[in-house]
Amino acid sequence: MKALKPMPIKKSAKQDREHQVLLRLIELFLKTGKPIGSNTLKEFGFEELSAATIRNYFVALEKEGYLSQQHTSGGRIPTTKAFRLYAQEHEQDNSIDAIHQAELQKLRNKETKELALYLEETAEILSHLTQTAVFLSAPRFDHDYITDIKLVSIDHTRCLCIMITNFGFIQTEVLHIDKKLSSFSLKRIESYFHWRLNRMHNESTELSKPDNLTEEEEILAQQFYNEVMVRYIVTYSNFTDEDIYRTGFSKLLNYPDMQDPVTLSHCLSLFENTQSMRLLLKECNKKDTLRFWIGEDLDAFSDGPQECSVIAIPYYINQQPVGAIGLLGPVRLPYKELFGLLRYFSECVSIALTKSIYKFKITFRQPQRGSISTQKDEQNSISQSHMVLIEHNRT
Repeated sequence: MKALKPMPIKKSAKQDREHQVLLRLIELFLKTGKPIGSNTLKEFGFEELSAATIRNYFVALEKEGYLSQQHTSGGRIPTTKAFRLYAQEHEQDNSIDAIHQAELQKLRNKETKELALYLEETAEILSHLTQTAVFLSAPRFDHDYITDIKLVSIDHTRCLCIMITNFGFIQTEVLHIDKKLSSFSLKRIESYFHWRLNRMHNESTELSKPDNLTEEEEILAQQFYNEVMVRYIVTYSNFTDEDIYRTGFSKLLNYPDMQDPVTLSHCLSLFENTQSMRLLLKECNKKDTLRFWIGEDLDAFSDGPQECSVIAIPYYINQQPVGAIGLLGPVRLPYKELFGLLRYFSECVSIALTKSIYKFKITFRQPQRGSISTQKDEQNSISQSHMVLIEHNRT
């Protein structure tokens, strides 16, 4: 005997009208940000209903936890539960504003070797279009090499070393020193770095070694150079967690919902927690579809009540999910518009990355916990780096 399939529960006309009233109220609240009264909603597509009937719907929806009322005679505002239902209602929406579509089309057509920089730029653009904070996870792109090294003095015992690669990746390291270095010393040490980098990338070119360093500066320059190169090789090889890029913190300040310091601090604590960001994006990648978390959905990822929301979607290289990008904002977000925008964004970025990977013959890898990369070409690269980059004398 075949198992009986559960029959879908059909809504009554009253339940369906109640549902439509709630959705329209949410849309109007998204536009105005103000509590919605029965007379206001009546003018917003429910002219055939009396204000009293609409108020009855309000009372029922309030009992079900979808609406709240700040004052006895005031209008209603949607709750977190209501926004979650609204998001579910429009989860499959693919519509996108024509202006946003034209802006994202530029990302689709771009081909570049600087893939890390490209992903950072796309995050900045998405943050601007959505007016939300944005975070993304990225794979590690191979065959990358350092093109520039800069030094910045921090205090009398430390300086910051900034390494920039040809793919646009930036790695920073803090170096300890015995005494504060002058800006002139830092520039001379940087010139030593550039000479060493040029020797590596232009083996057939005779490049003169800088001769304006003091003996002490040259010794320090050699030590610094070898130190940062070893750190770079370790970071390059030992890829155990996705690279995370975040931007758009200040966008949260534009929302009235975020004017409360406690609410803002809870959202920022989630945004600043790299591990939580990775878990959200990994879950999105695992499901291989657009995901959203609203309000208490985020309790599992951060301490304290979360009066914010996250929407995330994977992006692909050659139809393989390689990372995800997420939006963080208040609970009151235009989910219907954001879902379509995010889907088109993912499509554009995926096409651009796939074209660039093939055009420039770039490989990539996902993080592997508890092990370092041992691909043959990377072993050769590290071996060559040791021979060329790490020198034990000043000749």
